[in-house]
Amino acid sequence: EVQLVESGGGLVQPGGSLRLSCAASGFGFDDYAIGWFRQAPGKEREFVAAINWRNSNAAYGDYVEGRFTISRDRAKNTMYLQMNSLKPEDTALYYCAADPDGFGPWVESSDAYDYWGQGTQVTVAS
Repeated sequence: EVQLVESGGGLVQPGGSLRLSCAASGFGFDDYAIGWFRQAPGKEREFVAAINWRNSNAAYGDYVEGRFTISRDRAKNTMYLQMNSLKPEDTALYYCAADPDGFGPWVESSDAYDYWGQGTQVTVAS
C-alpha cells in the first residue's frame, strides 16, 4: 500500500521560506510522478509542482514564478518542495500525491493521482 506523509508546514512571514517534505512508502516509485497540490479555504485544489521520480524532470504551476523548487531523494524515498519568497496568497493546505502512470502532460491534473497524503498547512502572514 502506498503511503505519503507530508511535513514541514508552519507559519512564516511574507518573503520567508519553508521546505516541505513528503515521505513515501509502499513500493518503488521509479515509474511514478510525484506532485504537490494546494488548497486554500473556499478554493479549488491547484497544481503546484510535479517531478518524475526516475529522472527528476519537473513541472511547475504558472504562479510559482521560480520561487519553488521540487526535488527528490531516491535513497530516502522522500520528495521536497523548497518554497522561497512566500506570499500571503501561498497560504493553503499542501498535499503530496503519487501518480503511478508516470510523468506526462497530465501531471497538472489532480485526477491523475491515485494516492494522497493528509496535507500540511502553510500559513504566510506577518
